[in-house]
Amino acid sequence: MTYLVALAFLAILGSLAAALFFMLKDGSDGKRKTSNMARALAFRVGFSIVLFVCILIAWKLGYIQSTGIPAGK
Repeated sequence: MTYLVALAFLAILGSLAAALFFMLKDGSDGKRKTSNMARALAFRVGFSIVLFVCILIAWKLGYIQSTGIPAGK
């Protein structure tokens, strides 16, 4: 589970870095702007959702435990 979370976190950071790169480079030097930045940010959202779902599934299956703090108090 630790490796999955670390890999998902690296994918999220990588897509953010790609979006930053495309934001800075697209449209420079008279070239036409592309939708690469929006695509990279969409992948980041997708990776975040997948990470959240994987954490919920791991909690339901008992791979990870709660902290013991009572809910609603």
